[in-house]
Amino acid sequence: MKSLFEEMGGTYRQVGDYFIPDLVLPDDGEYQIGKYGRMRRSYLKEHRKILYTNYVVEGTLFKHLSEIDQACNERMENIVSTMAKQEGVTEALKAADQMEWVGKIQKF
Repeated sequence: MKSLFEEMGGTYRQVGDYFIPDLVLPDDGEYQIGKYGRMRRSYLKEHRKILYTNYVVEGTLFKHLSEIDQACNERMENIVSTMAKQEGVTEALKAADQMEWVGKIQKF
């Protein structure tokens, strides 16, 4: 009699006296995870454990973290450029008075 796992096409491998299911997560590729991706992973692990586990089991955790990291980096670039325009921080100011440029850029 076949188990439900075997009926669905699953296979087992024997380790000692035990038969263990051959489970392999899909390899989606390599993703670059930066600061915001690591922050998201920590948040999921601490506060959204079920969602974190679902991502791991489905094999989509690193893809999700990469997307979050990319979106956050794009948003930060937009925010910084907008703030720089509002404060009058330009490359001309940087060339003319570096200390004033540093003082203004440190505000954000």
